[in-house]
Amino acid sequence: MTTHGKPLAGKIALVTGATRGAGRGIATELGAAGATVYVTGRSTRAQRSEYNRAETIEETAELVTAAGGTGIAVPTDHTVPEQVQALVERIDADHGRIDVLVNDIFGGDFLAEWDTPVWKHSLADGLHLLRLAVDTHLVTAKYAFPLLMRSDAGLVVEITDGTEEYNAANYRLNVYYDLSKVAPIRLARSWAHELGPHGHTAVCITPGWLRSELMLDEFGVTEDNWRDACAKEPHFVISETPRFIGRAVAALAADPERSRWQGQSLSSGGLAKVYGFTDVDGSAPDCWPYVVEVQDAGKPADATGYR
Repeated sequence: MTTHGKPLAGKIALVTGATRGAGRGIATELGAAGATVYVTGRSTRAQRSEYNRAETIEETAELVTAAGGTGIAVPTDHTVPEQVQALVERIDADHGRIDVLVNDIFGGDFLAEWDTPVWKHSLADGLHLLRLAVDTHLVTAKYAFPLLMRSDAGLVVEITDGTEEYNAANYRLNVYYDLSKVAPIRLARSWAHELGPHGHTAVCITPGWLRSELMLDEFGVTEDNWRDACAKEPHFVISETPRFIGRAVAALAADPERSRWQGQSLSSGGLAKVYGFTDVDGSAPDCWPYVVEVQDAGKPADATGYR
């Protein structure tokens, strides 16, 4: 199955944290599949969030519409329950339901002090990171799930970094970041427990090494010449665009048998093998086996057989 055509025509999606990165890629691909997509974030053309980047949710909504869907930008701070409640009330008034909910809120990278033990790490920044990464997902679930329950077969997707297997075996940079990336995996299992008996599906999906706007800037490259970054970081050869995880979510949303994945931790590369979609360049990078078998094993960078 691929996401060609409009298999999600008439479906209503909410993608939180859709200003940039995976959220933007997911929203765009849901639009390409024909969905009406509400996109939320704190960075607008009028003001930037504390993340202080130029991308805006208005741009994301325009990308959704250009891809073939209907993009609707709603500025929302998901740490503020009243704003999330107002968002959901708007979707309720417009459509009366949510068919696909993607919890992609994070934006805490700038708060993380890499490889710093808890007694040296800023407590205020660490707790704020967790609030952005965990509390926001809980607040969104509180208000959005009643609307999802009106769908014939709703889908909830938690987005994280790392598969359940990889994160269980590896410490992720510092305790706050580590917790923030394990939490969505557990939340997906919790949502499966709560929503499954009502006919809905919940999963957690991770991209691989994401060529987000931030990552491209960090390496001083663009999407057109991203391979130049491999001179600085050879393992960047396994990286993928945000559209790849977008196609993973769109394929899952269009699968009438998606309940087979209930509560599981999935990856963009793993789902590509099942559904047959590719990244925008026609490749299908399978990052997490590469990370274990090549990168973490100390072998020279070589993506042959992994994309």
